[in-house]
Amino acid sequence: MEFIHEPVLLQEVLEWMDVKPDGVYCDGTLGGGGHSGAMLHLSGGTATLYGIDRDMTAIEAATARLREFPGFHALHGNFHDGKALLMAAGAPKLDGVLLDLGVSSPQLDRGERGFSYHEDAPLDMRMDVSQGQTAADLLNSASEQELCRIIRDYGEEKWAARIAQMICEHRAKKPMETTFDLVHAVDAAIPKAVRRKDDGHPARRTFQAIRIAVNDELDPLDKAICDFVDCLKPGGRMLVITFHSLEDRLVKRCFQRLQNPCTCPPKAPICTCGQKPVVKILAHGAVAPTEEEIARNPRARSAKLRVAQKLEVL
Repeated sequence: MEFIHEPVLLQEVLEWMDVKPDGVYCDGTLGGGGHSGAMLHLSGGTATLYGIDRDMTAIEAATARLREFPGFHALHGNFHDGKALLMAAGAPKLDGVLLDLGVSSPQLDRGERGFSYHEDAPLDMRMDVSQGQTAADLLNSASEQELCRIIRDYGEEKWAARIAQMICEHRAKKPMETTFDLVHAVDAAIPKAVRRKDDGHPARRTFQAIRIAVNDELDPLDKAICDFVDCLKPGGRMLVITFHSLEDRLVKRCFQRLQNPCTCPPKAPICTCGQKPVVKILAHGAVAPTEEEIARNPRARSAKLRVAQKLEVL
C-alpha cells in the first residue's frame, strides 16, 4: 500500500501546536507522516518527533518520507500504549501531542484491507494485521444482539437492529467473508426509499462501527488521552482530531474533566477533594475545516479538532 495521504486540518494543527525549533513532539497516529512532516519542516528540521502507528506499512512509508529529519523516531505500536512506548524510547517530556483518529486515505482507497465499501475484498479491517480478530471473525461469531449494539453505538445507525438481523440471516447460509457481503446485508436491511435520501453510502455507518469494534478504538481512548497529557511538560499541548460525533463527545468530556476534575458536591462552599485542573481548554468548541479544505478534500468535512494545554500542577 502506498501512503499518499492529505492530512486534514493541517494549517490548524500547525497553528495550535505552536511548533518550536527545539521542541519535542509525538504524533500518536503517524499514518503516512503528513502532519509529522509538516511539523518537522516548520521547526526548520531541528525538532524531535516520535511517530507511533500500529500499521507497519504506515511506519515504513513515513520512515522513508521523513528520513531527511534526524529527529524523527518511528515507534511501532498502538497509541493506546503511547506512554509506555515513549518511556521505552527514552523520550523526554513533550511540547505537544497529536492524535488523528481517522482512517488514512490510503487504507480507504486501497480496498484490500477491507476498510472500503466501494471495493470487494476480504473482511479484515485490522489496523495491525498481526493482531486480533478480523471483521469477518466478529461478524460471524457475535450474537445478533451484540452486532446490534455495536452498529447502534459505534455507528449511530438507526437501522442497527435490521442490519444485525440481515447479517445473521446471511451468515446462516454462507459465512460473511467479503466487504460486499456486508454491503449486501446492509442494502437488504435499509428500505430503498431511505437509502435514496441518506447522506452518503448506506453502509458507511456500519463499516465505521465494525472498524471501531475490530480495532477497539473507543474504549481505551479516554485513558490514552490522559496518559499523553501526563507525558506533556507544563505548557505542552494536546491536539485530537475526530471524525464522528461519538469520538468527539468522548474527547470533549475527557478535556472537560481534566480541566475541572473537582468531585465536590455542586453546592459545596469550598473545594475539599483536592483535585486540581490538569489542562486548560484552548479552542472554545471544536475547530472545523474551512470550506476551501472541504472542497479540496471532501473527507475532511466531518473532522473536528480539540485542543488543550497542560498546566503546572502544584
